[in-house]
Amino acid sequence: MLLGDVIARLTDESSVTEILLDLGDLPLLAKLRARADESGVTLGAYAAWAFRAYADNASSEEWTTLISVMSRSPDPGGICLIRALNHISAA
Repeated sequence: MLLGDVIARLTDESSVTEILLDLGDLPLLAKLRARADESGVTLGAYAAWAFRAYADNASSEEWTTLISVMSRSPDPGGICLIRALNHISAA
């Protein structure tokens, strides 16, 4: 999936769930759903916020690593999303 497609689908809860299920990251999905519930927002709203926070705050080293990982992946958009959401959920 292309990164632009992933970003465009972030606010839709069913799309976020589908993307994470397709990527096989059930623990991340559960963690994000719990964080969204704690924040009183939908999963889609939380995922969109988390991705934006990552984009705004990731270090230059993180961006360099992300570009490298994306260039070797058959699913760069999915990899970017997982990396961004993991980065925020670890904080």
